[in-house]
Amino acid sequence: MDVKATLNELSALLDAEKGPIIEASKTIWANPELAFAEHKASQLLVGLLKKFGFSVEYPYAGMETAFRAEYVRGKGGATFAFAAEYDALAGIGHACGHNLIGAASVAAAYAAKSYMDKHDITGRIVVLGTPGEEGGGGKVLMLRNSDCLKDVDAVMMSHAAADTTRGDSGSSGIRRYEVTFHGLASHAADYPERGLNALDAQMLLFDAVGLYRQQMPRDASVHGIVLDGGDAANIIPERTRCRFYLRSKQEKIIDELYDRFSKMVEGAALMTGCTSEINEYSIPYKARKPNKLLAGLFLEGARAMGTMNPTDALLSGRGSTDFGDFSHAAPGAHTAFAIAPPGTAVPGHSKAKKAHSNTDFAYARMIDTGAIMAYCALRVLTDSELRTAIRREFES
Repeated sequence: MDVKATLNELSALLDAEKGPIIEASKTIWANPELAFAEHKASQLLVGLLKKFGFSVEYPYAGMETAFRAEYVRGKGGATFAFAAEYDALAGIGHACGHNLIGAASVAAAYAAKSYMDKHDITGRIVVLGTPGEEGGGGKVLMLRNSDCLKDVDAVMMSHAAADTTRGDSGSSGIRRYEVTFHGLASHAADYPERGLNALDAQMLLFDAVGLYRQQMPRDASVHGIVLDGGDAANIIPERTRCRFYLRSKQEKIIDELYDRFSKMVEGAALMTGCTSEINEYSIPYKARKPNKLLAGLFLEGARAMGTMNPTDALLSGRGSTDFGDFSHAAPGAHTAFAIAPPGTAVPGHSKAKKAHSNTDFAYARMIDTGAIMAYCALRVLTDSELRTAIRREFES
């Protein structure tokens, strides 16, 4: 399969339907919805997939805003899945570009299906609408509730990035904890000696975490925020709350981090006479397991496309995503595509990222990414030796 000829054909197929796909992405951007409340976003993407000839199960896997769309041609072929994300961030909206991610996967599915019809290619294309990536663990729930990647030969998505297009750098596993300290309220001026200061305990915990960072394993990070620090300056705080994320690419290191962290919490409580509790408040994510062959296919397509500013340099992958769990259930690649011209600074979860996720440049690259991912799917569907090599890498 000639990469340039195939991409040219896929791009031509997408030209006919890119208008509605881009409009859906714009509408999702303008109407940000948080985890598991992405009703408008999921309805828009489901509507497009039905229009394109996919059969759709919606809702799916016990979640109102999850869906599974399929197209099957012939019998006994391979299966390629695209993951679509569409939830927004609290307070800042689509500052992670999920409006582009979901639409790119729909574009890829449409292009792959159309090419299969035109060239009589056997196989199955699946689109998994995955809600709640931003802390909700939608993909984890889909695996638990429906075994959604059973019999899938490969799964792919591409994340809106900054000014470069790249392969899969992996990601950290993550566990999230909420810590509550319980003390005893008292007048901070008249009777401070009668109080037990839960805020002191919380501050000691943050100090302990800060001091620990010098000895922390290199592949690890801990960061937190204060939720409640008291009600008034003249009242000894009797209850405080904070949240921490513990991350690493190795589950063993996260275990070690938690063991140390829990002792810091206990120590802070003991030093202040308070009591403490630790609760895991969100679904943990596994570290991502990149399939280099799949990611290499994507970069091959990005280079041939000529518009994507591809790079072989990989970032550290210190963030976390529930696609990590997908990548342990089936061979997977979580690539990234440029949404801004070269040299543009677009940090994730920022106002700049939000703004750049709603530009003509970003929408053009989103459609190009759809063509590239469709190329990856067609290569996997038509090359049994490649599928075997991808499976072998995954199992190793």
